Amino acid sequence: MYCILNKEQIIDGLQKAAGILPARTGAAYLRSLWLKAENGMLTLMSTDASIEFTGSYPVDVQEEGLAGVNGRAFVDLLRKLPQGELRMKLDPGMNTLLLEQGRRTYKLPISDATWFQPLSAFPAEGAVVWSGDFFHELIDRVLFCISDDETADAIACMYLKPREDKRIDVCGLNGHQFAVVTFAHDALHACLPPEGLLTQKKYIAELRKWLGTDEIELNITDKRLFLRSGDGRETVSLPRSGHMYPDYSTFLSRLSGESSTVSKLFLNRQECQEALDRLSIFNTDNDRCTYFELHAGEIVLSAQGQDTGSATESLEVTYDGSIERIAFPTRNMMEILAHYQSEQLNLTLTGAEGPCGINGPDDADYTVLIMPMKIADQQYYEPDDN
Repeated sequence: MYCILNKEQIIDGLQKAAGILPARTGAAYLRSLWLKAENGMLTLMSTDASIEFTGSYPVDVQEEGLAGVNGRAFVDLLRKLPQGELRMKLDPGMNTLLLEQGRRTYKLPISDATWFQPLSAFPAEGAVVWSGDFFHELIDRVLFCISDDETADAIACMYLKPREDKRIDVCGLNGHQFAVVTFAHDALHACLPPEGLLTQKKYIAELRKWLGTDEIELNITDKRLFLRSGDGRETVSLPRSGHMYPDYSTFLSRLSGESSTVSKLFLNRQECQEALDRLSIFNTDNDRCTYFELHAGEIVLSAQGQDTGSATESLEVTYDGSIERIAFPTRNMMEILAHYQSEQLNLTLTGAEGPCGINGPDDADYTVLIMPMKIADQQYYEPDDN
C-alpha cells in the first residue's frame, strides 16, 4: 500500500472511525483501524464488535493494499500534525506503516492481517432516504429518558414503533420517565418491522455523534440498523436488540381520562424553568424535590434542606383539579422542560403519585411523562423568627 494525501481529506473520517474503538485496555484486534487503498480511495474501517464504521475518501493511490494500525494512536498523531501532504507506505517486511510529512517520519507497527474481518455492507435494496438533522432531533428528545442500565433490557433501548395510522413513535423509558415523539414518514414506516426497532442507548449515543444536517440513507436487516451518508462515502451500522418493549399505551391512556380523574395545570415554561433553577440550590442528596402547592390561579414552589435552608416562589398559572400538593425531582423536571419549544405548557396530573404528562401547543407530537416523588411530611429547616 502506498498513497499520497492531505490530512484534511481524511481527518474527519479518522476521528469518526476512532471514536467507536475501545479504550486502550480493550482487545488489541478491536483497537485496530484498518486502512484500505484501492481505486483512488482510502477506506477506513473500525468496529468495537458491535458498532461498525466504514468511510471512503478520495486520495492519490500509488499502490493498493491493506494495513491495520492502532486506531487511537494513529488518529492522535494525524490530529497533531500540521496541514499538508502526507505519504503513507506499507512495509510488510518490517511490519510497519511508514508515515512521512516533510522532514517528519513515523513508523507505526501494523496489526496481524488475520485479525481483519470485512464489515457488513450497506444493503442498498429498499433503502429509505431521511433527514439526518431530523433524526438527530428525535434522538435528543428521547435519549435523556432512556435507562443507563445496560442490564435493563428493553428500557435501555430507543424504540421506533410503526403505528396503525401509518405514523411512527420514537420512545425512551427509564422507569420513572417516558418520552415519545410521533411523526409521519411513509417510506420509513414501510421499512420498519411490525414489532418495531430496538437499539441500545450506548449505540444510539454514538450514532448521534455521526449524524449531521445532510440527508442519510437508512435500511434494516434482521440483525442490524444501517445508515449511510447521502454521498455514499460513510456507513454506520448498529446491532438490533431482541427484547420486548413495554406496552406504553397503558400509561398514556391515563392522560386522556375524564376531568374528574385528572387535574390540568397550565404554566409558562421559562418562568417555571428559572424558578426551578433557583430552587435547586436548596436541594440536598436527601431531598432532591421541588414541592408544588396547587391553587386555581397560582402554584407555590418550595424546596428545603437541612444544610441549605428553604425557598418559596409563586407563579401565576391556570389550574383545574383536585390535587393540592405534588413533588417532582427538580433536576429531572428542569431537563424535561428544556426539551420543549412551547411558551406555555400543559401538565396533566393523574394523581399525587401517578404519572404526569407534559405537552405544549408548539410540541404537538411530543409528550414526556414523569413520575412524582412520594411526599414525606418532614420539615428540615425551621426559620428563625428573631
